Amino acid sequence: MNHTISTSSVPAASKHDAYNSAERYGLSTPPATSTSQLSGLTMRLQRSLRQFPDFPSKGILFEDIMPIFADPHLHEDLIRALELHVEEHHGRGQRPDVIVGLEARGFLFGPSLALRLGAGFVPVRKQGKLPGPTETASYEKEYGPDYFQMQVDGIKPGQKVLIVDDIIATGGSAAAAGSLVRKLGGDLLGYVFILELDFLQGRQKLDASASTLLSSQ
Repeated sequence: MNHTISTSSVPAASKHDAYNSAERYGLSTPPATSTSQLSGLTMRLQRSLRQFPDFPSKGILFEDIMPIFADPHLHEDLIRALELHVEEHHGRGQRPDVIVGLEARGFLFGPSLALRLGAGFVPVRKQGKLPGPTETASYEKEYGPDYFQMQVDGIKPGQKVLIVDDIIATGGSAAAAGSLVRKLGGDLLGYVFILELDFLQGRQKLDASASTLLSSQ
């Protein structure tokens, strides 16, 4: 006896969920390449940003990333996009052992990215915020020097490290974090930012490769 299986036996919700998942990651039949997935994700993330002119000072167009974290689907898109971005720029064979996140917005996505990449997460914090023995690095701000610290056991010698933050502006704080990684014996693979104020030329202060996920307006 022949048996016919109707596609209507598949619950509608399952078909809907599968479609949404595929659409959200840019998947099609056959599956999209990592490059096309990344392109689709970054376009959705870019559209979600809000712009505030003359903040925090006149002449600056502030890019607000908070809508990404207010939407669980966009939040997931961000972590997936960062994962693909890291693979594209560093290769699967150069996945980091440690993700270092800068205070404070590097803490928003650094731990999730570390978990996705199978890496540890280590915070860089302002002076006096971390317990136990720490290493210190200084950097210049508009009102004078400031200081970053990292716990001395956060990175083991030889571990591959990727530094992340929401935005690179003047590059001073990121450069200080890089110096902390090197002081502790880490192998600094590079820096990843969501956005960049490229007119400030902050990359010139960095001693490793830097990349941004989204383009600034």
